[in-house]
Amino acid sequence: MSENIEILIQNGNTVYAPVVEEGVSWETERKGVPGKLTFKVVKEGELSFFEGNPVRFSYGSTNVFYGFVFSKKRDKEKVINVTCYDQLRYLKNKDTYVYKNKTAGDLVEMIARDFLLNTGKIEYTGYTIGERVEDNKTLFDIIQNALDLTLQSTREMYVLYDDFGKICLKGLERLKLGLVIDAETGENYDYTSSIDNETYNKIKLIYDNKDTGKREIYITKDSNNINNWGVLQYFEKLNSNENAQAKADALLQLYNRKTRKLQIKNAIGDIRVRGGSSVIVQLDLGDLKVQNFMIVEKVKHNFKNGEHFMDLTLIGGDGFVS
Repeated sequence: MSENIEILIQNGNTVYAPVVEEGVSWETERKGVPGKLTFKVVKEGELSFFEGNPVRFSYGSTNVFYGFVFSKKRDKEKVINVTCYDQLRYLKNKDTYVYKNKTAGDLVEMIARDFLLNTGKIEYTGYTIGERVEDNKTLFDIIQNALDLTLQSTREMYVLYDDFGKICLKGLERLKLGLVIDAETGENYDYTSSIDNETYNKIKLIYDNKDTGKREIYITKDSNNINNWGVLQYFEKLNSNENAQAKADALLQLYNRKTRKLQIKNAIGDIRVRGGSSVIVQLDLGDLKVQNFMIVEKVKHNFKNGEHFMDLTLIGGDGFVS
């Protein structure tokens, strides 16, 4: 294995630096999925480790991944395929939360305390959620719902991620990288534009006012895009009518556009890139030229034969030039 790769497995008070076979991969996504590390080790000497044991992965001088063994698969050649996840794996637990007057960051810190998870930098998200009931949902979904409410109200997206054993929450703008992806750094690509997912040209919000006994309806729409695409309606029942029309207007601005997805194969690897990062894309797609930042929806880093490449799924809305 490349001398740049170091994988350490801790079992009790013993730390092993096993013989790692070629082919290590590290995967992260922008939301709802834990970081994942997969590798193969040779069972030799006194090597002994079990599910739940901590694992550290470093590349060169950079600490990349800290997580835990979740599965092992052996073959007759005494090679063990190991799958590890970072702390975000524990957000797949289900629970019920009733909370009031908390920001998304407050919620993350509360859940982390309840489930004995370590936190790092949790940014102030600038929006207080008045009252919320989350019943029998995954912790991932509970947090994501809070982040979605924050996005709708502030128009700022936040990314939850594990930074080498510490759960962090950071605004998308603070995760931008100066990395350029172009025809020279990416081997191949697939490009898709769509109005099929998360595109809405009409917003309809309702609030059942218990004081007046009447249903309040808040609607905003884009007639031009309705003519182009038909009616694509976002509907939500509100718990409060506070700033309801402003929320409808913000949702229309957020979702009234095509979604765009670009998949890059075998780009030159950069260990800074993780789900939620933004990279500069400069590509001529034929009838469209991309010259702007795009968000990394997911990335898989592959380390093999002393080389480092990555497969990227990138998303973006506006900012494309024809």
